[in-house]
Amino acid sequence: MAYAVHGTGPPIVRAATWLTHLDFDWESPVWRHWLDGLGERHTVIRYDERGSGLSDREPGDLSLDTWVDDLETVVDAAGLDRFALLGFSQGAAVALAYAVRRPERLTQLVLYGGYARGRKFRQPQARRHEDALVSAIRAGWSDPSPTFRHLFSMLFLPDGTPEQMAWYDELQRRSTSAATAARLYDARGSLNVLDLAPRVTTKTLVMHARGDRVVPVEEGRLLGARIPGARLILLESANHILLSDEPAWAGFLSELHTFLGTERVPSRPVVGELSSRELEVLELVAAGLTNEAIAERLFLSVRTVERHLSNVYAKLRVSGKAGRAAAAARFSQMHR
Repeated sequence: MAYAVHGTGPPIVRAATWLTHLDFDWESPVWRHWLDGLGERHTVIRYDERGSGLSDREPGDLSLDTWVDDLETVVDAAGLDRFALLGFSQGAAVALAYAVRRPERLTQLVLYGGYARGRKFRQPQARRHEDALVSAIRAGWSDPSPTFRHLFSMLFLPDGTPEQMAWYDELQRRSTSAATAARLYDARGSLNVLDLAPRVTTKTLVMHARGDRVVPVEEGRLLGARIPGARLILLESANHILLSDEPAWAGFLSELHTFLGTERVPSRPVVGELSSRELEVLELVAAGLTNEAIAERLFLSVRTVERHLSNVYAKLRVSGKAGRAAAAARFSQMHR
């Protein structure tokens, strides 16, 4: 499992959601404001789910228990004791199940755009839609033309700009293979935590976009109604992934910070915040070595080097094509 840490403040863990990429997301007009907004007042721990992004591309078993185990593995690796947990889309079901399994570790639970039951447990029309989308993935996911992948972009970002939709098309192609994407999407339809929801004891906030085309608002209402004492907030948007220029995004952040009780914390990213291994990798980057050369020098896999660099970029708040050079320059400045 590949994970990354950025931001300053009380820890919040984002459970894995549909096809993320720890590095590529920093360049994104769809995800970048989420990373910045969460990291302004929190130390954010996020990870690419099994089968996608920088995590191992062989997904293995895909089940609720496996996904909850993956979340706990990341939390343990990050050395967290207690933390807030954010579940987005299908990550909400995983976060809910984790809250039932390990309530003593959670301070608060936030669920956005989520559901307690997958499409296989909803109306017949929802199951037919799932079958159609899985067929579309298998038919055209790897095609150079984004036509088939664009179906997902239109569902997730109906109010997105052409640039945002094009980026999301590319994220999906870059994040995983057609076979894995089909398996992941199909497995999500089998999730069902309705019976677990009444057992949640963690203070919970549920938020949902009224016009969400990926997860109908009725699923958000059901989720909020099943969790004891949960507060439900509906946001005026049709986007499953809230965009930076819509009022619903500002509303989401405001409700989130109020619920978590976090005040703005000044960010002071410095090289001293890096782990010893991250410093070793960064030193070799500053010396001009490639990822392959660094991996050979430190007896690591190239993927592990990439994961360390993803963490470095997040902590130093650099990204994009110039991120490597900016991180190397920061290291050089601190060691003059």
